[in-house]
Amino acid sequence: MKLERKHALVLLAIAAWNVITYLRFIKALIDTEGRPTGYYVAHTILVIVNLLIAALLGTWGVRAYKASKASQSSPV
Repeated sequence: MKLERKHALVLLAIAAWNVITYLRFIKALIDTEGRPTGYYVAHTILVIVNLLIAALLGTWGVRAYKASKASQSSPV
């Protein structure tokens, strides 16, 4: 499957959105006190999984962007 530049930008935007929102979520989680340990464990796992998803989408977005750039500059 060939991804175009617009697809790469969408992947990068989603990855950036995940990072921004979950960094804010981490701050809110740190500021929370008096919750059971299970609350912190569950939310920490959610944060880790979502940041891994962001890293994967960001990697795909960068690769797609580079591939679209290379295909535009190569003579047809």
